[in-house]
Amino acid sequence: MTANPRPQLGVCYYPEHWPEAMWAEDAREMVEMGLQLVRIGEFAWSRLEPREGQFEFEWLDRAIKTLGSAGLKVVLGTPSATPPKWVLDKFPDMLAVDAHGRPRKFGSRRHYCFSHAEYRDFAAQMAGRLAERYADNPHIVFWQTDNEYGCHDTVISYSDHARAEFRTWLKEKYGNRSINEAWGNVFWSMDYTEIDDVDLPNMTVTEPNPAHVMDFRQFSSDQVARWDLAQIRAIREHCSKPISHNYMGRVLEFDHFKLGENLEIATWDSYPLGFLEDRSDRSEAFKAQYCRMGDPDFQAFHHDLYRAVGRGRWGVMEQQPGPVNWAPYNPAPKPGMVRLWTWEAIAHGAEFVCYFRWRQPPFAQEQMHTALKRPDNTPYPVCGEIQRVADELKTYEPAAVKADIAIIFDYKSQWAWEVQPQGADFDYFKLVYAYYCAARELGQTIDILSPEHSDFREYDLILAPGLFNISKKLITSLQESNTPVIYGPRTNSKTKDFQIQQDGIARLFNEKVNLNLVESLRPAELVDLEDGGKIHIWNECLDQSSLVSLKKADGTPAMLSKDNLHYIAGWLDPETMKSTLRDIMTSTDEHGECDRVIRTHKSVFNLNYKTQTVEIIG
Repeated sequence: MTANPRPQLGVCYYPEHWPEAMWAEDAREMVEMGLQLVRIGEFAWSRLEPREGQFEFEWLDRAIKTLGSAGLKVVLGTPSATPPKWVLDKFPDMLAVDAHGRPRKFGSRRHYCFSHAEYRDFAAQMAGRLAERYADNPHIVFWQTDNEYGCHDTVISYSDHARAEFRTWLKEKYGNRSINEAWGNVFWSMDYTEIDDVDLPNMTVTEPNPAHVMDFRQFSSDQVARWDLAQIRAIREHCSKPISHNYMGRVLEFDHFKLGENLEIATWDSYPLGFLEDRSDRSEAFKAQYCRMGDPDFQAFHHDLYRAVGRGRWGVMEQQPGPVNWAPYNPAPKPGMVRLWTWEAIAHGAEFVCYFRWRQPPFAQEQMHTALKRPDNTPYPVCGEIQRVADELKTYEPAAVKADIAIIFDYKSQWAWEVQPQGADFDYFKLVYAYYCAARELGQTIDILSPEHSDFREYDLILAPGLFNISKKLITSLQESNTPVIYGPRTNSKTKDFQIQQDGIARLFNEKVNLNLVESLRPAELVDLEDGGKIHIWNECLDQSSLVSLKKADGTPAMLSKDNLHYIAGWLDPETMKSTLRDIMTSTDEHGECDRVIRTHKSVFNLNYKTQTVEIIG
């Protein structure tokens, strides 16, 4: 699928769930609704190969032909997320193992270990067979590998296969270096004679060595990329059409930037109400206020993240159209919200938005997960919203996002502060998200960048909080950009080997800075700033006099500044964070009554997450 000048709407469809006699009518109704794209196949392995070597592709041939003949473009998924029971019988040790040494069982999905080489190759062979059969099919426009890597906590596995491959990974990383020195194994007599003695960091009496855990987290992430690359290579032997994967919200166990290097398109599955209830740090009052609209920033953050992962090419593969079945509470969206979510994605540059799913199944795990149509084939009211967006898109002029602020987002930092949070409330995603929300509340459109980014001159402000270790290259790029940069807290506080970096802050400024003490704060404890404002969650005590630009009430530094660089010695509360950004930014454009604004090079989108109508003037 080449980049389309006009975004498309689509739907996820499971022809294997419905009588073949329904397919043509379903396809016709999809087109009448304004849908152009349909994803199929990602869970169909048992119907494609009911027994080993017994391939039954003919029904899929007919499904693709039926959908394509109606005018729909097809995204075909590889089915490795749901290996059938006979595959498990073939590879009985392919199951992932949890931190307590218990294997994950058959009976749902994602029941495999990324380190099981035989299943990895077997799944890639199936991807290759599909690619060989459908490489030249005119109805298929791109591929999706697997489904939702990391969903259900399935990245990290403590299997025997993971242990063996982890040892190989360690040998490649350390070579002739001493792993004992790198990890500091002299502590508690944890020295190893050789790497083949290293076990996995689970079921220890107390916490394992943090450097050991950090390496295992990096290894586990690399295994996901390695797994995906096997399928990409198998597809590429036969087909040159783009390949994608559908990521999830706040799934941080693997590095999406690294995995995305080998993919042409990034997609993600957007469930605003489910995510608000299931994986948000917002207060109960906030959740109650937005329970039918979703967090005004959570979807936007992931749109921006996956736009970066896809290097500009991205879309929403699954958009929530109604109540889901997996969150603690599952309300219905307010009327108009599905239209808002769709336009929000398009404003952030989405090439397509696909709704999950066409028809609600009357059976199995997702029978309570609503769709566009009820099990009896009656349309839900949301179909009218989708038809309205389809009509509106006919005159829409798409353009690239125009962001003045960028945030550097680093998966390794997420793992580092999970490994050693030094406080119950310190979470890297939560910290980055707090800065993101503050900038959005100031009317800003934002790019999210990987730590490998090197040119920052196009931005008015760079936010780089909590990066556990910064390369010399990145420090130099930020110093020389002349763009205001905000570091801290905990920025550059560890070495790559996960040891304390004594001069981490000093390296950012090329000035002497002593970090005397860090402390995590209880929820009700606040540190006052001299001119008003608060620090909560995390506080750092610095010894520096010449660079101080903001003080705490006790006279110690709260922020250091030199040229374009700023370091904040703590976690600012939301209002203080917003006022600090406002003071450093060259310009702000707060937007009054509407919740959020997104700017492209041609348009300004005002998004109203409120329950009342607002008027936009100007």
